Amino acid sequence: MLDFRLKVFYTVARRLSFTKAAEELFISQPAVTKHIHELEQQLGMALFERIGNKIKITRAGQVMLKHADDIFTSYRNLEYEINQLKHEQGGLLSLGASTTIAQYFIPPLLAQFNQRYPEITASLISGNTEQVEQALFDKTIQLGLIEGRSKNPVLKYVEFAKDEIALIGNVKYNYGDGDPETPLTAAELKSIPLLMREQGSGTLEVITDELKRLKLKLTDLQIAMYMGSTESIKSYLHYAPCAAFLSLHAVKRELEAGEFKILPVKNFKLVRKFHFIYLQGQQDKLAQLFMRFARQHAGTQTTDTENKNA
Repeated sequence: MLDFRLKVFYTVARRLSFTKAAEELFISQPAVTKHIHELEQQLGMALFERIGNKIKITRAGQVMLKHADDIFTSYRNLEYEINQLKHEQGGLLSLGASTTIAQYFIPPLLAQFNQRYPEITASLISGNTEQVEQALFDKTIQLGLIEGRSKNPVLKYVEFAKDEIALIGNVKYNYGDGDPETPLTAAELKSIPLLMREQGSGTLEVITDELKRLKLKLTDLQIAMYMGSTESIKSYLHYAPCAAFLSLHAVKRELEAGEFKILPVKNFKLVRKFHFIYLQGQQDKLAQLFMRFARQHAGTQTTDTENKNA
């Protein structure tokens, strides 16, 4: 049913590369060129402008891309609804999740989802919040899951779970006055070497906002290093008297093993929300199915610390 030439065009338009499109589609580059040429002949207009070794999409190509988006969404929804009539579920579901969700929160949900709907082939890419949003704009994913909340008016944000972020330290070291029962003051926090996630991270975004309540800016803190992943931060913490603001989901095992400890900070309580994000007006049936499933099952993904505080 699917016009393969349209799929070739769509892939080239997203990747802006004939070579990368050929690799993704498992066909030769000359075959990609042939399909695009035939499509341009049929339409009577150029879809790409060749500039040296690079290509640029033309105005006609942009119009084509917009309608191709709608067509592929309709194809996915058609497949979904036909499978519903057959009392089956099937299709491809492409997800993108920001790092903490991808590493620590969503794997159990995906395992349950795949057991419930084995005919659906799901894929997951991860990155920081900005990268997940860009993947939506590039149409490489149907649904994003992010920490925090940006304010892009092109995107729809739907809350589906919550997560607590706390200051975490190594049990081998003392912080502040050394009394674990006494919350750290803002002044003491300034003296502790801190590890932070990179710019563009949803974790850094919500931490920055919460620190404003303590009248602290990032420039007020002793930031030892910005790091690109939570796992890197955790590994660093095992060997240095630093601390880091981390998701309790991410350090659940280390807290239970007695390797890390929570460092309470006076007047600091950060519970962030996890959001689904998708393009405004999107009506992808498989994405909606996963959203309903995740909201029903996300409550089981809480940490022991969260349960104690409930």
